Amino acid sequence: MRLSNPFRKLVKRDGARHYDRGNALIASGQFAAAVASYDAAVALQPEHARAFCNRGVALERLSRLDEACASYTRAINIDPADALAHFNRAALHRARGRLEQALLDYDRAIQIKPDYAEAYCNRGTLLQALGRADAALESYDRSIAIQADFDQAYFNRGALLQDRRLWNEALTAYDRTIELNPAHGGAHANRGVVLTELRRAEDALLAFDRALALKPDLPEVFANRGRLRAWLGMYDEAIVDFDRAIELRADYAYAFYGRADALGHQQKFAASVASYDRAIALNPGFTVLGGLRRFAQMKVCDWTGLESDVAAFTSGLELGECVSPPLPLLALLASPRLHHLAARAWTRAQCPPDNALGPIPIRSSRNKIRIGYFSADFREHAVAQMTAAVFEAHDRSRFELIAFAFGPAAEDSMRQRLERAFDRLIAVGERSDLEVASLARELEIDTAVDLGGFTAHSRPRIFALRAAPIQINYLGYPGSMGAAYMDYLIADEVVVPTAQQTHYSEKLIRLPETFFPVDPMREIATEQPSREQLGLPATGFVFCCFNNNYKITPEIFATWMRILQRVDGAVIWLSRNNADAAANLRSAASRLGIDPDRIIFADRVPSLALHLARYRAADLFLDTRPYNAHATAVDALTAGLPVLTCIGEGFAGRVAASLLKAIGLPELITESVAAYEDLALGLARDPARLARLKGLVTLHRRTTHLFDVLRYTRHLEAGYVAAYDRLLHRLPPDHIAVVPQDSGPEID
Repeated sequence: MRLSNPFRKLVKRDGARHYDRGNALIASGQFAAAVASYDAAVALQPEHARAFCNRGVALERLSRLDEACASYTRAINIDPADALAHFNRAALHRARGRLEQALLDYDRAIQIKPDYAEAYCNRGTLLQALGRADAALESYDRSIAIQADFDQAYFNRGALLQDRRLWNEALTAYDRTIELNPAHGGAHANRGVVLTELRRAEDALLAFDRALALKPDLPEVFANRGRLRAWLGMYDEAIVDFDRAIELRADYAYAFYGRADALGHQQKFAASVASYDRAIALNPGFTVLGGLRRFAQMKVCDWTGLESDVAAFTSGLELGECVSPPLPLLALLASPRLHHLAARAWTRAQCPPDNALGPIPIRSSRNKIRIGYFSADFREHAVAQMTAAVFEAHDRSRFELIAFAFGPAAEDSMRQRLERAFDRLIAVGERSDLEVASLARELEIDTAVDLGGFTAHSRPRIFALRAAPIQINYLGYPGSMGAAYMDYLIADEVVVPTAQQTHYSEKLIRLPETFFPVDPMREIATEQPSREQLGLPATGFVFCCFNNNYKITPEIFATWMRILQRVDGAVIWLSRNNADAAANLRSAASRLGIDPDRIIFADRVPSLALHLARYRAADLFLDTRPYNAHATAVDALTAGLPVLTCIGEGFAGRVAASLLKAIGLPELITESVAAYEDLALGLARDPARLARLKGLVTLHRRTTHLFDVLRYTRHLEAGYVAAYDRLLHRLPPDHIAVVPQDSGPEID
């Protein structure tokens, strides 16, 4: 039965009234009542496409998603050219994880309405979620071209560029967002993150403050500001920020992680471990936290759960997981294969190759090879203490040296010495990784030498961007970086035997005596402090180990205690890195039946010269394993103190052996813990034999090559030249064995 025209008009008018009422109810948040009104509207007008569309909106707000999707679909079936219905259904599809279906709807909405700026914008976020970043960027750009004042499109564009680590471009997008909408809290918050990455700390703090002024309950902003404050050394303020983030979001694993790190820097290790525990409990998939937690425990010689942790790290590495930063594992695992797996996993996760600067050109040969040395430690630090004389000994007729200094600010005497040693020393601490790599390219650095690797304040992303045609891993990190962009590693035949070189991503530049540089000009204080002044007993044998506490393992400590048990009146002299470590070591000694007073702890002294002088109060240096003494072994040998080592498997566990071989004392290198223990006992019980060894250390300082820095530097330069020649001949990196010079040091 057909209705008369007047009746159809009445039905249409009533349907419109219900439709308008539904719209008003949605606007006031009364979604259930809105659905009822739309139902009434479509009962009267079954072909009312827009009523079905808006009904879908109300149903979606009520979380009745299946019904909402059906309502949008009904609207589209009635009016296939309804761009809004396609747009709304796309958002619903995306919320339900149906990404490809959502993309089809956005594409259809844009086809219907080519100037649909919001559809282009949302389509961009969807493409980003699908991993199609280039297409997403094009979609954002199209949205902005249609609507030049669309702040959200600029914001989304910034977020994409931020994800791609294009910091300057992201900053430009966020700045435009804020220009259009000064109250856009997300833009201020993200801008703070980008400015942090650009190392513009003061501006970043202002951005975070502005974000919190707009919305003071954003845990992510507090956590990111805490991260920045920790980086600036403002640990108290950082912890306040992390605590506030946790107060706002009790399950915020990242904030607990940041808090743990800041507490560790304050040497509040027990609290740090507790915070790591909470972060791990909240996010068990954040596997790297386990390694960080264990490192905090090792710094205080807390060995609780060590065996199970080592087993877990080993199995995780075998599966390709990133279980820890690489450095802590050098002190826990002996295997260079596992060390390599750890470095590769870390590189993949934290500093993968980055082609943002494009391929680097290979320049033609020139008279001087331009070497760039990159370090956070161009200050009073072990790395600088070992390398300063090398920089001074470089042949300036063949090499130009440029230092790129980042890390903590320093105006000490070592920094002043280094400024004189280099042709240029450039402070780049406030420049981003991209800016530093770009600067290195602009300066046409031929060979970039990384002195940090994975140590504190290092910046491997500079090398991931390819700062120079040749990139070398040298000294600071004793192992492979597991990165394809690091071409060479400076080594020797002891630290990396030929049979082990498959566990290194880099090709090896093997120096003939030792890879480790030694400055022969380091001063030793002329006044020798007495044993009593140093807190040592007036008589009795003094074993010594000034290695970092985290290198002390239960195995080596138990060995030391057995030695003390068998040498009457002997003590062991250790560094007091922190009070908790000292207390834990004393407790461990008691459990092993040794009077804890037989462990003496040495505090820091004002100068390196005084530190070297006090080594002379000891009788024998006992090394750690699997992570050896490195700079501390050089310190002992410089002072004339014999070093007893047990050679390990990996690079970090073979450095002391390399030094002892170079100084002509291979008899102090043992192959097992049992042999190490026996030799320590033998030397403690044979004063004449020990005196002979001390005499040999003093004599061999002058007659062997370990302290010949000029010879060492010529060998290092020969390695640089060989690598450079391969580059010029368009040959890939390959292992280089440097041939020793014929001449040796002169003897007085």
